[in-house]
Amino acid sequence: MEASCYSYDEGWERRLRALPQCDAVELVKADADLGAYFAEKINDFIREYKLNRIDAIASHGHTVFHDPAKGFSTQIGHGGVMAALTGLPVVCDFRTVDVALGGQGAPIVPIADALFFNEYSYCLNLGGICNVTAQRNKQIVAFDVAPCNQLLNYFARQLGYDYDDKGRLARAGQLHEDVLEKLLALDYHQKIFPKSLDNNFALNVVIPVLQELSKIEDSIRTAVEYIVRALANDIARAGHLLGFDFAKSKILVTGGGAFNDFLVERISAVIPIMLVVPDNQLVKFKEALAIALMGYLRLDNRNNVLKEVTGALKDSVGGCIYNSVNSR
Repeated sequence: MEASCYSYDEGWERRLRALPQCDAVELVKADADLGAYFAEKINDFIREYKLNRIDAIASHGHTVFHDPAKGFSTQIGHGGVMAALTGLPVVCDFRTVDVALGGQGAPIVPIADALFFNEYSYCLNLGGICNVTAQRNKQIVAFDVAPCNQLLNYFARQLGYDYDDKGRLARAGQLHEDVLEKLLALDYHQKIFPKSLDNNFALNVVIPVLQELSKIEDSIRTAVEYIVRALANDIARAGHLLGFDFAKSKILVTGGGAFNDFLVERISAVIPIMLVVPDNQLVKFKEALAIALMGYLRLDNRNNVLKEVTGALKDSVGGCIYNSVNSR
């Protein structure tokens, strides 16, 4: 399997962060422009690895808005533009059907956890948002826990870093229990499953609380403990619901946060379950693998979003297909 990461340049980073406050015209233009940018990177990838047999592209896109209570979840990076510029079919927009059926539209990767990683009691993704799949005897629950790298990267940038490398900044900070308790008392953490988070929860709700601290390293250290304690609470709830024997359970840890040594150490210290951090390839690309599976199932017209995970009325076949003349 070939895999690569392509970073957004500074201009795209600024533009994507500003989109929740932009007008409708700019949002629609960004949708098309991001589709073209994705297509450019896909074509680069195909040339780099000399790929000559490609069935389709599966694209999650970039989430701008996610508010299932109001009936919508918006991912940009237009599939039609991607199909036109790559000459390949594109599957995208995986959340809309589930949200219309009354679901959270998230998480959507548990179908891959159930099929590919069912030897683990928990599959933990430490991405921009921390989310978990818990599974036992074909029972499954999954949910967003708390903002994760969204918080850590935000404060690391205040000190001139893209991210907190191996958790060094957090390790140098002090934990503020009063701020931690304020965060854990937020309404979201009192909710039972299913539940999911909007990207703006970090910016509008959590970060202002952490900004009460005068030292940025203290904000990062407290953010780490917030992630860990929220995770511990939700893992315990899910485990009791499914009847886990915690001594025999294992947690698969993937996502960028798996490279944050301090964060992983704190999870291991607080949660009495064996953590398994796999090879770098799986850490980086498990989410991409899950989206590829989602695309495959959509093309085969098979259910790829699970009602027991999202709270929808029924399982669904999520995803929109854009076809283009295949010139490859």
